[in-house]
Amino acid sequence: MLIHIVCWRYKPEVTEAEREDHRSRLRSLSAAIGCVRDLSVGADILHLDRSFDTGLVVEFDDLAGLDEYTVHPDHQAVAALGRELAMQTVSVDFIRPDADNETPDLG
Repeated sequence: MLIHIVCWRYKPEVTEAEREDHRSRLRSLSAAIGCVRDLSVGADILHLDRSFDTGLVVEFDDLAGLDEYTVHPDHQAVAALGRELAMQTVSVDFIRPDADNETPDLG
């Protein structure tokens, strides 16, 4: 299984309504893009100096799924919105072995 994590730190002027709209659009990707196995989005609850404002975790079967997601028009639209709202974005993608402890196909 491939895990895709993205976190956004919004610009100070971004309103709570804009932040929630971004989160809502991110959540909608689960239904819109068939290769998404699971998707979670949430607002930070700790508000530490190191914290980001919004986090996204998406699970795919393999790298081909992430590639499909990356170029999907709905993802492209919400990614553009995130770039517009954020002063900083970080991401990490890694392989988590499935229940049988097998490494997924990377394409």
